[in-house]
Amino acid sequence: MDYQHLSTLLWREQELLDLLLFKAEEKQYLILSGKTRWLARIAHEIEVILDQLRTLEVERSAATEVIAGRLGLSADPSLRQVAEAAPAPWNDLLAQHHEALLTLITDLRSLSDANRELIEGGLSAIGDALLRTRPPAAGTYGASGRHSGGAHRAVTLDGAL
Repeated sequence: MDYQHLSTLLWREQELLDLLLFKAEEKQYLILSGKTRWLARIAHEIEVILDQLRTLEVERSAATEVIAGRLGLSADPSLRQVAEAAPAPWNDLLAQHHEALLTLITDLRSLSDANRELIEGGLSAIGDALLRTRPPAAGTYGASGRHSGGAHRAVTLDGAL
């Protein structure tokens, strides 16, 4: 494993994060437009991308460890540490990967927070609407045996009248 392999893995990670950002934006559009029919599908597609990212992260970590060992760095170094210790031109390229990944992750976090707020706001609005449409309570009987509460009372009609 060498710098080229690590760089290829980092490009792939950027592509997956970019695709994840796209899916998060799609999810936001669906939420805003009220087309909830497709939310389950988007959630599944996001989960598939996250699984791919987890697998890639393991491979990237292994490649980073090998390079870190060659550079004399401690175990489990950050990408920034590897970039600072790497020879030219790899130091610049790894630093650019680091910056691109930070930007994508920041964008993903803000979009994810916005989507969460939209969903929570929608659930709250649904709950409020359901509470307003509840039928009036039937009421109970008081100590005197009379019906108390509620403006409605049962009426029995005698059909013989």
